[in-house]
Amino acid sequence: MFKKEIFCQRLRQLRQDKKMTTTQLATEFEVTKQTVSRWELGDRIPTLDTVAAIADYFDVSLDYLVGISDIKKRR
Repeated sequence: MFKKEIFCQRLRQLRQDKKMTTTQLATEFEVTKQTVSRWELGDRIPTLDTVAAIADYFDVSLDYLVGISDIKKRR
């Protein structure tokens, strides 16, 4: 099951680990920096397609990103 709080935390952590700003991540996904901030705060949740693209971008499993698994890497 999708765990919003974990998704928000992991998205922020992955972005920070890559030393990216919200503006840089927004540019990658063609959204505003406010949208990225809302994703990280849990005020908005991206579409499933976008969540999958984010997982691909950060090279993590979709299950990890949404809190189903604690295993970061894709199989």
